[in-house]
Parts: sequence; C-alpha cells; structure tokens
Amino acid sequence: MSTYETVRPYESKLGPRDTQRAIKMVKDAFQTRLAAALNLDRVTAPVIVEAGRGINDDLSGVERKITFDTANGNLTVEVVQSLAKWKRMQLAAFGYGPGEGIYTDMNAVRRADEVDHLHSLFVDQWDWERVLSPEERNREFLHEVVLRIVETLADVKEQVSRTYPSLTGKISREVFFVTAPELEEMYPTLTRKERENAVTREHGTVFLEQIGVPLSDGLPHDSRAPDYDDWTLNGDILVWNEVLGCAEEISSMGIRVDAARLDEQLRAAGATDRRELEYHRGVLEGKYPLTVGGGIGQSRLCMLLLEKAHVGEVQSSVWPESHRREMAEKNIFLL
Repeated sequence: MSTYETVRPYESKLGPRDTQRAIKMVKDAFQTRLAAALNLDRVTAPVIVEAGRGINDDLSGVERKITFDTANGNLTVEVVQSLAKWKRMQLAAFGYGPGEGIYTDMNAVRRADEVDHLHSLFVDQWDWERVLSPEERNREFLHEVVLRIVETLADVKEQVSRTYPSLTGKISREVFFVTAPELEEMYPTLTRKERENAVTREHGTVFLEQIGVPLSDGLPHDSRAPDYDDWTLNGDILVWNEVLGCAEEISSMGIRVDAARLDEQLRAAGATDRRELEYHRGVLEGKYPLTVGGGIGQSRLCMLLLEKAHVGEVQSSVWPESHRREMAEKNIFLL
C-alpha cells in the first residue's frame, strides 16, 4: 500500500507537455536565483567516486552503495549518494574564500530507498557548498542562509504560477524555526513523522534543526552521518504539501563539522575508524575550509511547485509494476 493515503481525488493541473516546459522553467529559474542569493559558481560533479577514500556520503550509515570494479586500473568505484564531502574538498582545491561557494547538478542512485510518492531510487538535487568565516559558524548565520533559500523558493513559485495560473498554491516565506528537542516537547505523544506533519501543517514552512541530537528516548529525530553536518547546526527545510496533506522535505543542510565536532561525533557514532580516511584526515588536520552546505531536491521541488501528487510525474525512474498500478488507480501516471 502507498504511504500517503491522504491523496485526494487527483487530476494534474498541467498536461504532459506543459509539465515538461514547467520543469525546465523551475530548474532554470531556481538555480539562477540560488546562485545569486548565495554567491555560488556552478561546477561539474562526479557520478562515481573512488571507494575507500571517505569521499562518498554514508547518509544514515546503513545504505548500501552501488560498487563495481573497473575494466582497467583495477579500481573499485562507488555511485555517489550525495556530495557533501566532495564539495568541501573541491572548495579547498579551487581556492574559494569566505562568502564564496559552488553548486552542481548531483545525480545519484540510492538503492536502499523504498519508493513512494516522495522517494525514488534516482535522486537529483542541487548540491551546494559555501565557505564560512569562523565568525559565521553559528546558528544565526545558518538561519540567514535558510531564509535566502526559502525566499528563492517562494519567488520561483510565484513566477511559475504567473505563467500557469491553474497553479494556485502558495509557499510561505515566513519560516518557523524549531529544534528537534523542542518539537518533541510540543508533540510528546506523536511519532517523529507525525510531529513534522503537525508543525508544518500549522506553519507552512519549517526549518527543523538539530537533526542527529538525541531525544528523550536516546535516539535522534532522524539519522545523520557523523562526518559532514554538525548535529547541533543542521536541519531540514520542510514545506506543507497540500496535494499529499503532509510535510515535504525540500532540503537537508547544515554547517559542516570542524575538527572538534568531527572527533566528537565519530566517537558518538562508534565510527572512529574513519579518522584514517583521506577526507576525515583533511578535516582533522584543518586542510579544508569551514563550510555550510546542503542538497535541494530538484524533482521534489518541481513536484511541489507544479502541485503534483508523485515525484514520478516529474522524474523518469523505475517503479515496481504494483506501484504503477496503484498510482494509476488514483489517476497518477508515472513517467
């Protein structure tokens, strides 16, 4: 059964050709505005990275990477899951300074994801990273960056709706900032996902902070790898999806670990063996700049702004036949 049983009787507001045109409009407009808002240069990104160097992201630490051997050179490589570590290394290699950064089109395969209205085996996102000064490594600056991203999101929504007036939804520019422990206090009897839905339904746009910090049961609100985000200075941008009747995560982001936080979080995660990997040694030895960064889902963003009920309406991927049949019964047709 589908995870999202709140889908109302559904009919797409845009036909197939207008949907494709609108996807291009959203992607062109958003990346241009994001680059201007955060002072980012576009760079080319890898689809595969060499295994064993600590460059690929482990996400929550349990996902199985797609790994294979090459025909020449006897290399073992991995399909990327995201580029948080790679971007930080590139900023050092390119010589970027505080206030400057990069973004890229990141295409990944996450074989462990269970597909549904919001999840696909194929992930496409704008991965971005910006160098910080030591004075900017704080919660106030993180909030400033979140507000710039949300302003960009709302601006693009208004642009698309002017072109396609049938798209009448709104994006709240006012962001409700709340930490995971505070959210637990607000809704102590709800599950973690129910808390996200409740707070986002009320406020429209939410930045849920401190993903990775243990709650009262000793577990975090959601899993985060210990080696890219600082768990006390990260979060998810959640926007209310009126079509699905749920909170939709648009971005996972945060200020990255410095040497002290990396050491502390590796200890907490029981992952101190990673200290010897190339990326981790670089952070511990201060070779890489202080940064803030994240990923913004391209298909998720298009789905939200074009008021679609399924990510497969804006993205070509692979879906189980049973899932296709179930969606077709709801008048949702997947690419």
